Amino acid sequence: MSKEDRLKWIYSSKDNEELAERYDEWAESYDQELEEDYGWQIPQLIAEELSHLTPRSSRVLDAGAGTGLVGRYLGALGYSDLVAIDLSNEMLNKAREKSVYGEFHQMDLAETLNFPDDSFDAVVCSGVLTFSHAPAKSLNELVRVTKPGGHLLYSLRTDAYESMGFEDITRGLDADGKWELLEKKGHQSFAEKEQEVVHDIWVYQVL
Repeated sequence: MSKEDRLKWIYSSKDNEELAERYDEWAESYDQELEEDYGWQIPQLIAEELSHLTPRSSRVLDAGAGTGLVGRYLGALGYSDLVAIDLSNEMLNKAREKSVYGEFHQMDLAETLNFPDDSFDAVVCSGVLTFSHAPAKSLNELVRVTKPGGHLLYSLRTDAYESMGFEDITRGLDADGKWELLEKKGHQSFAEKEQEVVHDIWVYQVL
């Protein structure tokens, strides 16, 4: 399969079982293809945003950690209490190689997360809220496991906001007083290819 077809292949997964299988297959070459060939920029941007908000001692959940790209940047910034969850076990195995996470859990963001309420000082979610991946209702769980006063940062493809139901979930959480939007900023997702793709990075404080 050509590298140009890889993202289309991922987005065409018919269910989470197939999505996990495809990420298992992609895990070995994922970092090189996304970072070097596509110029994937969102993990670094999310890590930098978090560093302005949350002490380095914070317990941080990387929701949909994949191979640990966000964790690598967070580790370099001085964060050491990092927890990784992902649908793909092979992606988590690659994240282990980065030696920045203290815990690894195979979990599905479409389901109830196996963490108590208010478990984390901050939650980051990079590149997961997109087509054929985690659904809009995932935001409810990410808010639930974030401590009051803590922060939730996630990227969302701009063209998925309305079509995938994120607008409705976001407005519901607003109406229920669950969080406060601190910032939303659009970023070009890839530096090298598919430069028309834009992700918004949403920064919330959980109430």
